[in-house]
Amino acid sequence: MGAGTRLTRRRRASGTVFTVVVSIVVVLAALPMLLLIAFSGAPTTLLIATLLAALPVVPLVAGYLWLDRYEPEPHGLLALGLLWGAFVACFAAVVLEGVGGVVTGLTGDLSSAVLAPVVEEACKGAFLLALLWWRRDELDGILDGIVYAGMVGIGFAFTENILYLAAAYDGTDGIGPGGLDALTRTFVVRCLASPFAHPLFTAFTGVGIGIAVGARSGALRLLAPLGGYACAVVTHALWNSSTVYGLGGFVLVYVVLIIPVLCAIGALALWARSSERRMLARSLGDAAARGLLPATDIGWVVDLAARRRSRAYARAVGGAAAERAMRDYQQAAIELGYLHYRYLRGTPPPNFAARGQEYVARIGRVRPTIAFPGQVVPTR
Repeated sequence: MGAGTRLTRRRRASGTVFTVVVSIVVVLAALPMLLLIAFSGAPTTLLIATLLAALPVVPLVAGYLWLDRYEPEPHGLLALGLLWGAFVACFAAVVLEGVGGVVTGLTGDLSSAVLAPVVEEACKGAFLLALLWWRRDELDGILDGIVYAGMVGIGFAFTENILYLAAAYDGTDGIGPGGLDALTRTFVVRCLASPFAHPLFTAFTGVGIGIAVGARSGALRLLAPLGGYACAVVTHALWNSSTVYGLGGFVLVYVVLIIPVLCAIGALALWARSSERRMLARSLGDAAARGLLPATDIGWVVDLAARRRSRAYARAVGGAAAERAMRDYQQAAIELGYLHYRYLRGTPPPNFAARGQEYVARIGRVRPTIAFPGQVVPTR
């Protein structure tokens, strides 16, 4: 049995363990969380709250998928991130904040400003740590950390918004008598003005995880996630504290802190994505010089528009099977590019050789069956 085959089996086993464990935890947390939601309002109230809370989910998810185009993450893992945020992180936060309030004596505004950020960011960040532990091969850098953090944050915000919207409508939020006006105010603040808040906070943890993946220093591998988590907690705490000072405090923190931080994280994500193209071009160029793949294929792999054209060409001349082969080839080349980049930086993972052999084998197996635009279509 070759090293590549053994690696593939180990990675599949590790991926299976991760999927099974996380799925079980999600199901176990979903049952009590759904009961909590069910008892938080009348059926009509919950239906309205759920529909309103769902409105920002689709554009937010679409935005993160748009960022994640160079090396798309497995949709199953992204879905698990959403479910973890919606059920596991939310349920764990409810329980731990309740216990923490009893132990520390923090209630009301103090609990919201101090206890909630510490607990909620830990519960959301736990999914990223699980990825780092079990599915490290899926994390290639800062952008991946931001994308997974975004999915967890979106899921968390969705469930939390259902509870807040239902409480606002029923008048059980302690702010006012409830009704349509209260529901509208809560919807505007949480779903229109700040639907990105939870993904934004957790993005700091994601950045820390992304830095740790490629860090040369053992200290940085430890400190980067801790520093990211600390930044997530501080930003979250400042955001929650703003509500203590009424509308003026909220607007001040929103304009002075949240919008600049959002722009900074967005700029970082866009920079990371644009730098991935340059990085892949350099690393695959070196890999081609070593005979690992044809140099003429690099442009068709690192340019997103060229990727789309090559898949469309494959589909036009060979149907769905040819398009699948093209996608498989492009994915294997991209994975090789990321792996080879870490080798060139001097931070290869422990399974570098076996993973590299696997990708090169996939490239060699698929390349004779595909053709890029302008090339001769292979005879099958």
